[in-house]
Amino acid sequence: MVIYRAKNYKELSRKAANIICAQVILKPNCVLGLATGSSPVGIYKQLIDWYKKGDLDFSRVSSINLDEYRGLGPDNEQSYRYFMNTNLFNHVNIDKARTYVPNGLEPDPEKACLDYDRIIEKSGGIDLQLLGLGHNGHIGFNEPSHVFPRGTHCVDLAPSTIEANKRFFSSEADVPRQAYTMGIRSIMQAKKIVVVVSGEDKAEILRQVIRGPITPDVPASVLQLHTDVVIVADEAALSQM
Repeated sequence: MVIYRAKNYKELSRKAANIICAQVILKPNCVLGLATGSSPVGIYKQLIDWYKKGDLDFSRVSSINLDEYRGLGPDNEQSYRYFMNTNLFNHVNIDKARTYVPNGLEPDPEKACLDYDRIIEKSGGIDLQLLGLGHNGHIGFNEPSHVFPRGTHCVDLAPSTIEANKRFFSSEADVPRQAYTMGIRSIMQAKKIVVVVSGEDKAEILRQVIRGPITPDVPASVLQLHTDVVIVADEAALSQM
């Protein structure tokens, strides 16, 4: 693991965006694994800024998102397809036909997951996977468990995840209780992984991820086994290191 320390969220976002920018420039037809939530918003803003300045070209890039709420369609403002369109895709020259998010409206969980695994396989693999870190150590929606889930699967969201995400909804009751998420195997097969972590409230779990045992109780701890992981964290998130 390589750890980059940032003074604050703004600097963190720029450092992480630099890594993604380099990937797109070095391999214009790369496959980016993308994340949602509050952590990557600043990264996407920086990438849009560089695109508008003519420094980036997304025309040959493909993307594969980590997850989607089960039951939410792309027009729902809380869906992750809507998030990606609003925060990145609508503002750059990426071909949306090559941007993939699990189908939250597929009622058959097995079909939804198999379909998404086929998309990942046909893409040829992910060149760079962007991750945030949940308060309980989840990556994507891979919640603490007794095993590391391999492929795309339907997951029951942990109470701590529902609590963390309720700020995006009118109330806690509106937060979906299930999601389709890329599995640990697919994440670990990415050639490069970039994890962004911000805030003192993530300091303890980040310490466990980096220095603790590798265990499905802390899903992100499996990243210790990957050969090319970069953690970009601000000083608050690294305060227990």
